Amino acid sequence: MTEDGQDVAKSQTVNIAPAGATHEPSIIDRALANISVLVLDDEPGMRNFLRRVLAPRVHRLEEAVNAAEASALLDAHHFDLVILDNVMPGQSGLDWLAEQRKVGLFAEAILITAYADLETAIHALRVGAADFVLKPFRSNQILNAVARCMDQRFLRRENYLLKHELRADSLSSRGRLIGHSPGMDTVRKTLKALAEVPTPVLFTGETGTGKEVAARTLHAISNRANGLFVPVNCAGVDAERVMTELFGNLSRQQDGLLALASGGTLYLDEIAELPVSVQAALLRVVQENRLRPQGAEREIALNLRFLFATSADLEQAVQEGRFRRDLWHRINVMSVHMPPLRERVGDLAELADHMMGLLSRQLGVARLPIGEDVLRALARYPWPGNVRELKNLIERSLILGGFPPEFSDGETLGPDAPVESLQMVEERHIRLVLEACEGNRAEAARRLGISRKTIDRKCALWDD
Repeated sequence: MTEDGQDVAKSQTVNIAPAGATHEPSIIDRALANISVLVLDDEPGMRNFLRRVLAPRVHRLEEAVNAAEASALLDAHHFDLVILDNVMPGQSGLDWLAEQRKVGLFAEAILITAYADLETAIHALRVGAADFVLKPFRSNQILNAVARCMDQRFLRRENYLLKHELRADSLSSRGRLIGHSPGMDTVRKTLKALAEVPTPVLFTGETGTGKEVAARTLHAISNRANGLFVPVNCAGVDAERVMTELFGNLSRQQDGLLALASGGTLYLDEIAELPVSVQAALLRVVQENRLRPQGAEREIALNLRFLFATSADLEQAVQEGRFRRDLWHRINVMSVHMPPLRERVGDLAELADHMMGLLSRQLGVARLPIGEDVLRALARYPWPGNVRELKNLIERSLILGGFPPEFSDGETLGPDAPVESLQMVEERHIRLVLEACEGNRAEAARRLGISRKTIDRKCALWDD
């Protein structure tokens, strides 16, 4: 203890990474509160010092006196940070760190040593040490080093996940459940019952019914609300890419989305499209909440809530051999069915008004009036693309300055006009969109919010 009241483990710091600004205690506390730390040092005095400084601030702290003991702890537990001495009997800290990187260690590392030379610093960089603290040091110096290290880790994780969401175009799925039809009231009641339990949930329903919005709502009202919500679209992704993206890759030192989402919620959309070769690996993760990255010998303990979604018939996929029966039983413990928009006619006015306000602000254009004639036309249309198609219709109408004729012609759609069948309205609307897209079915599907296969199937039916 010094005259100014600072704990000392003896005192000067050399940083591999830029030091940055000194952290205030509140920032340090936030950075450390949820992390697990492993201390590897053969000196009892140093372990005692680090325990006294860090244990009250971190979620968990474990100690090891040698490399073998540290390796056993890594096999048993997940750690976010390893603080290690370099000079120890038997195996040096940096040699041990290099060995652990090869078998599967993704944790950050801070090296503490009494010897600071260029060769040691270069070696530390090569084996992935994030910081370098020279003995003797004060308590605030190790705290600042740990906080910087974890801040950088969290920033890298959030940056990666944000890029992932942008690539997946899932930011547009952020919203809230709207409407109070019987079907939506049932959904809300079910989500409330599921909020505080860790049980996997399967969201079912046609494309565009708001399965991801419901999943995000469940995450937001659960005890994991402070954790991350990580969406993954399983459709159209090859097995090798999805394995790397989900499970990570040791040779590339790449964390997978499963590890990055730990502590929060992982949402796997269109789970029926997941390659069969990946399903067995996912089953083990869901069952045991443990992960083995590609190329790694060591498993990582996870803390994940799994949510799944599908617009396909999973039972039929099981019968056809496209989906593993054991995985289906594991994820189908609790299911939430999202009703199609044609069964939520009473919600159309509220949905249309909400989307009109949201999209007019985003586009910077004036709102369009939604009169009775428009609402009657909306109610007659079968909405094969569900809520997503309604959103696309309103966005197109705002850009063009008015609703399409089939949704705005009061004389045609007035109360005394002949009522077309839902199939006729659907065919007319899809053909109009196809005409606007010059026959490009992929673009028409995108605008309608439905799949290309749906358009192909309907066109084949109409052209027979």
